[in-house]
Amino acid sequence: MVIIFWASLFLIFYTFFGYGILLYFLVKLRNMVMGKLPIPDNGGKWPTVSVIIAAYDEEDFIADKITNTLSLDYPADKIQYIFVTDGSTDRTPGIIAQYPQIKLMHRPERGGKVAAMDRAMTEVNTEIVIFTDANTVLNNQALRNICRHYHDPSVGAVSGEKRVQIEEKSDATAGEGFYWKYESKLKIWDSELYTVVGAAGELFSLRTNLFEPVPPDTILDDFMMTMLITQKGYRIIYERDAYASESGSENVSEELKRKVRIAAGGIQSILRLKPSMNPFHNFWLAFQFVSHRVLRWTITPFLMMLAFILNFILVVRGCGGIYLLLFVLQALFYASALLGWLLERRRVRVKALFIPYYFCMMNYAVAAGIRRYFLKQQSAAWEKSKRKI
Repeated sequence: MVIIFWASLFLIFYTFFGYGILLYFLVKLRNMVMGKLPIPDNGGKWPTVSVIIAAYDEEDFIADKITNTLSLDYPADKIQYIFVTDGSTDRTPGIIAQYPQIKLMHRPERGGKVAAMDRAMTEVNTEIVIFTDANTVLNNQALRNICRHYHDPSVGAVSGEKRVQIEEKSDATAGEGFYWKYESKLKIWDSELYTVVGAAGELFSLRTNLFEPVPPDTILDDFMMTMLITQKGYRIIYERDAYASESGSENVSEELKRKVRIAAGGIQSILRLKPSMNPFHNFWLAFQFVSHRVLRWTITPFLMMLAFILNFILVVRGCGGIYLLLFVLQALFYASALLGWLLERRRVRVKALFIPYYFCMMNYAVAAGIRRYFLKQQSAAWEKSKRKI
């Protein structure tokens, strides 16, 4: 029991903190031996680019998205814009149709995001394709900062940074902003060591000739598309100076809905990306994939419950000292999360409780997502989470 307890505790710590610490020192060591990675310079030679936006009933955001997209700094003769609005029943297609420089693709049937992206790819004749969500705003230099990396032939995809706008007087969804700041730091180090393990759909790009369609039932299409590129031996670079800003979830229930879907997609991706976990195929990819993704999306949330139960049993059996201290710390943490949940329900906002509450909510979402996936209750069609406007 003692061995299982300490092994569980070690894996929990490694998943959420240890990997980040190890990654930091590995990057430092790499930079000492090989030198720090230089800022990419493409000599002013910019590749041709297609910007693809899949928009489903986005009339509240689409006008701002169009204005933002058309104002991005990139050579006008090397860029095309494709908006896909399949299944939209609001004014989204009509608003886009007012802009002749944008190619609008629309049909009344809703086939899901994967089908929409596949349709858009049939119209792409550029070297690079960039995907971004309809409810995000990109910084002006985003496309240039992304495309400069493709001067390196080992780079197959480039991921931008997701930035969550959190209000000063926020609810517990403020944990989302904290989480993404930590995630962004891990991705920076992942990229510097070898590769980012998957990209988020808010903003990512890839070489057109490396695009591989994913099965239509794929839940995390962006993650799968980019990970398939790493299996071909290419790297995914993380570019923090290309960022997509979006507002936080409208409330915790909406954020939980999004997290459960991501968790269901995570277990699906792991089952479909077995070569990425094979250290004999690619050691660094396997190390980063397992450490950054697989542990979080599989056993770690269950190990948290196991460690708490085993710790309680050990204390009851008379194990004091470090075991009693660890149990008290765990109990205080979970009590803080519970208190955060209770206060959230009463709309009482205590920022000190946001992080434990959000952390526990994320891990609950993993368990719920795994259950939903294996019970075949998770559709690949994106069920939009409501965002603050």
